[in-house]
Amino acid sequence: MTRTLYRGGRIFTAHTDPRRQWTDAIAVDGETIAAVGAEALASAADEVVDLGGAVVLPGFTDAHTHLLMMGASLAQVPLTEARSLEAIQVLLREAREAAPEAPAIWGRGWLFDSIPGGAPTASMIDAVVSDVPVYLDANDYHSCWVNSAALAELGITRDTPDPLGGEIGRDADGEPNGMLFETAAIRYAWARRDSSTTDDERDAAVDRVIAAYVRAGVVGVVDMAFNEHGLAAFERAVSRHGGRLPIRVAAHWLVDNTGDREKNLAQLDRVIDLVERTRSSWVRVIGIKLILDGTIDACTAAMGAPYADGSNAAPIWPLADLSPVVGAADAAGLQIAMHAIGDAASDAALVALERAYRANGDLPRRHRIEHLEYAAPGTAERMARLGVTASMQPVHADPAIYPNWAAMLGDERADRAFAWPEYERAGTLLAFSTDAPTAPYDALANMYVAATRASALDTSVAAVHPQFALPLTASIAHATRDAAASTGDGDWRGRLAPGFAADFAVLDTDPFADGASTLLTARVVRTVRAGETVFAEEAVAALPRD
Repeated sequence: MTRTLYRGGRIFTAHTDPRRQWTDAIAVDGETIAAVGAEALASAADEVVDLGGAVVLPGFTDAHTHLLMMGASLAQVPLTEARSLEAIQVLLREAREAAPEAPAIWGRGWLFDSIPGGAPTASMIDAVVSDVPVYLDANDYHSCWVNSAALAELGITRDTPDPLGGEIGRDADGEPNGMLFETAAIRYAWARRDSSTTDDERDAAVDRVIAAYVRAGVVGVVDMAFNEHGLAAFERAVSRHGGRLPIRVAAHWLVDNTGDREKNLAQLDRVIDLVERTRSSWVRVIGIKLILDGTIDACTAAMGAPYADGSNAAPIWPLADLSPVVGAADAAGLQIAMHAIGDAASDAALVALERAYRANGDLPRRHRIEHLEYAAPGTAERMARLGVTASMQPVHADPAIYPNWAAMLGDERADRAFAWPEYERAGTLLAFSTDAPTAPYDALANMYVAATRASALDTSVAAVHPQFALPLTASIAHATRDAAASTGDGDWRGRLAPGFAADFAVLDTDPFADGASTLLTARVVRTVRAGETVFAEEAVAALPRD
């Protein structure tokens, strides 16, 4: 076995003991770290890599992402930075002119506050593209804005009923207005996307997402809406890569609320089989995903008190439907991840888990709640008692997209947005991620928002809630060590220590010495996964060796 010594750098280990968080060398045997610090320097090495003073971090794990959607989004019309209807229309017109033979246009990332009154309509798209269907996923990917041609292609008319947990937007006369909310987007727009996408297109999306992640220093991901298409695409990718991937993939299988208890429970059978079959694979299914509510930006998150306009949203999974599935999944040893953005949704998630724990007794478990954008006081402590992971996304707190979020609540609840320190103080495992493509996948920009509460999207925007910012060391630990632990891998990867996987990223900048702002311009110049360099800039690939 070849031993490689990496020396001459500032290496952040993400150790839980602050006195052991920094070292200057690591020795790697094959896929595993053999020694760190003085012990590594004293050992004989077959190969030596001089880091030249560079900063080394544990490889990031994006603990909540959507892989095929992200891969597809990288080839779609980007709309997040278009901050007016006119700017969006310009991009759509240019996209149509650039691809006159395209049968449809897909775009992503538009913001509600970029649209007059926050109320998109089909006619707004028709004004610039009317000859082909246009599908535009909102930045939160919980709504889809379409044109009249798309409504016709989907067969949506005034007589089309709203699906369970979703809504077809309608004008004052009851006609569809071009907005599909929550499960309406899934059942119509996304179902159309899935049925019209070829395996070759999915393979291309997989290749794009893997390449993007390794360039960002990401060595592990957790897909939070896996299905048969995603499983097949990533299993093909494993074959193309000779039996292993540049990134480690764990996945939660999306379980829909059909409104029928037996049908809901029957969905677990496939997941139980896949967990066993993929246990040792580079692409493994580890549990289920339940989407309990929507988003605050669209007023579809389930809140304990109404929104500023007096409305509220019913949960997608009422407790009567949720509890049987949570209880059965917990008993089967599946990890349960529940999307809960509003406080009513996170409360329902915890009630369902409490019931499952009482029914199933003492079992090894590490369930999760995703997002927790607004959670009632005491939620963090309740989660800590139950051993539930808080899976949160710093980039969702970016001040550039905060105004609409705060306006929808319209009261003091906005003062407790994304309150990460509460979870730290409570002793809750806090795992950071990006939720790409609902937000940029870049790990370093994510850390900038975590450490400053300032904007990575628009640096001219002032920080919001800086009291909730976390030290850079803590932020990175939540995105590496704790993100790996959130999948049950915390005893063998996620930090740089003897016996752990040799997963790390080398930066061209030292944000610890030069300030968090340098994260916005810093580059990952080398990514190592299981001891293998899976990405390196050309100049770094030829680092001098003794």
